[in-house]
Amino acid sequence: MGVPFEALLPYGIMLGMFAVTGGALAKLDHMKNGGKRGRWGIDSWDRSDKPIAPKGFELNNPWKVEKRII
Repeated sequence: MGVPFEALLPYGIMLGMFAVTGGALAKLDHMKNGGKRGRWGIDSWDRSDKPIAPKGFELNNPWKVEKRII
């Protein structure tokens, strides 16, 4: 004997609500980032709007450069 479709309606409703919620959250994230894809691993310097780098960010590369032999 088969399962009546009325027994599966709550599961369909729950699945639909998960889909709507996921789509709404994705749209909000998209709108929050100015219509661009989300960025991952952003530190506090990437989030700031100051044009001058704070102390410790003067160099792009933290390694010291060797003195040239020639």
